[in-house]
Amino acid sequence: MSITITLLSAALVTGLFGSVHCIGMCGGVVGVLTMGLSHPIKQSYLNLWPYLFAYNLGRISSYMLAGGLVGWLGSQFKPWLPIQVHIWISSLFMIALGLYISGWWPGLVKLEKLGSYLWQHLAPFGHYFLPVNNPFRALSLGMVWGWLPCGLVYTALALSLASGSTSAGGLVMLVFGLGTLPMLLVMGSATRWLTVVTHHPPVRRMMGALIILFGIYTLAGVSHLSQSKIQGVGMCHF
Repeated sequence: MSITITLLSAALVTGLFGSVHCIGMCGGVVGVLTMGLSHPIKQSYLNLWPYLFAYNLGRISSYMLAGGLVGWLGSQFKPWLPIQVHIWISSLFMIALGLYISGWWPGLVKLEKLGSYLWQHLAPFGHYFLPVNNPFRALSLGMVWGWLPCGLVYTALALSLASGSTSAGGLVMLVFGLGTLPMLLVMGSATRWLTVVTHHPPVRRMMGALIILFGIYTLAGVSHLSQSKIQGVGMCHF
């Protein structure tokens, strides 16, 4: 399996299975998003859809920007660190995320605390777009909230670090963001039910275990690739 497919598959898996974490992190955002809307819009998912779509478009756009920056940063280390080292780091992040979501090891909490220092400077910008009474404001709020400190996002950014270029890093985060979409779009109409389900320990452990297994699979797969093959099919050709 090429490095390109490996990273994009890992990003998709991280988004799909890791999005159970989004319910706790982003559930309040949906409440803020709908707070300024009229009652008929709140009660109809069809009417609410443009706001949810705009919010998630803004959120994923911020992910792509961050991924591009991190991908560029990773490209600066290519002369000193082989790309498989970056992917090993990314795989370990996936394993740490699985342990975090399952409740077996809260190590990523410390990383989220570091991210909170940046967030405290960005969060006030979100107030300019409240109340959300049109899709443009929802889009703008999503772009701000895309920088919310989150171990799930940081894991995906670790994959962008291994991508080897700005464009590839943005692509990894696009695929990750698309992976989170199903959960977050449904959350707009079923927040209470999803909160109950995703906070059920067996559900979180199952999702966490799947991420851990994929992280181990990625780690093992890359370990068997030769250095010449990695350089030949790496994402640095984007």
